[in-house]
Amino acid sequence: MFWQETKENEGYIVPDDIVDVMFGIQCRTLPVDHSYLLSQAVSRALPWFADEEHVGLHTIHVAESGNGWMRPDDPHALLHLSRRTKLMLRLPRQRLEDAGKLMGQTLDIGGNTMQVGRAAVKPLSAITTLFSRYVVASEGLDETAFMCEAQTLLADMGIRPKKMLCGIERVIATPEREIHTHSLMLAELPVEQSISLQQRGLGPGRTLGCGLFLPHKDIKEVRPVLD
Repeated sequence: MFWQETKENEGYIVPDDIVDVMFGIQCRTLPVDHSYLLSQAVSRALPWFADEEHVGLHTIHVAESGNGWMRPDDPHALLHLSRRTKLMLRLPRQRLEDAGKLMGQTLDIGGNTMQVGRAAVKPLSAITTLFSRYVVASEGLDETAFMCEAQTLLADMGIRPKKMLCGIERVIATPEREIHTHSLMLAELPVEQSISLQQRGLGPGRTLGCGLFLPHKDIKEVRPVLD
């Protein structure tokens, strides 16, 4: 399947009560499954982070290349970060000043050091195709059952996508339990619903990077993106 976003929403003014904040970082490596470790490190630096409503932590994703490198399946394997890699938080605007205290700090992420640099604010997007790498799923659900579960959660939020596709299952490890997730793409949302979903997220675990949606606008096959 292929699809392309139209330009009908280019003039839409996106509300700025929830934004993404991108921090420059110096960090050589992180474990593939770094969600819990990174969340804990950010929470130590920002004690309010874990309990604040509408916050989220985008996990760090290193793109697969055309040179044969593939994201390892072993959660303990290391991702090698480039200088352009960012640490990104989704925050209410009123927390921007508080989040600025991350700048200049060195985070310990399971023995991997991350020096946090300057920050830039990025508004949410009016694009109506959205993608989340991790949406929490009940354990043991196949793709069809997960889609039904996600559709119910979305309907409860007043969101009814015309197109919805899920990808492979991934597991996030925490000391308490393993969290099962699927990637999920939604398309042809009304722009107001797209903004609402970006602001609110879907399901639990947003400080672990779950349920956070990003815009997706490239014309390409959906399945490789979802994987």
